Amino acid sequence: MAEGIFAAEIVRELRDRGLLADAFALRRSRTVTFARRLGRDLTERRKPPALLVRRGLQLLRAEPVVLRRQVELGCRAASAGRIVREVRAMAGAPDPAGTHGEPAIN
Repeated sequence: MAEGIFAAEIVRELRDRGLLADAFALRRSRTVTFARRLGRDLTERRKPPALLVRRGLQLLRAEPVVLRRQVELGCRAASAGRIVREVRAMAGAPDPAGTHGEPAIN
């Protein structure tokens, strides 16, 4: 399993070698991603707050381009729930009762 923004760069080669079951790019609300990232970075005091907000807004605006690029490189854009359902199906694992593939929210 490869994870991260650069994982899509190896999709084509892995697929050509027969080493890839599937490749997904997580599609979720950009505003949720922005809020989660900002909250994490503020908590960890990574950089000054104004810089974090400015950088977060840049990433929010760039996200559609990043997702489009991942799809161009061979990933399928999908929600977290769909990815979980499809991976479980590939693994032959039953869907736990009541989750319908949606990840648990803690």
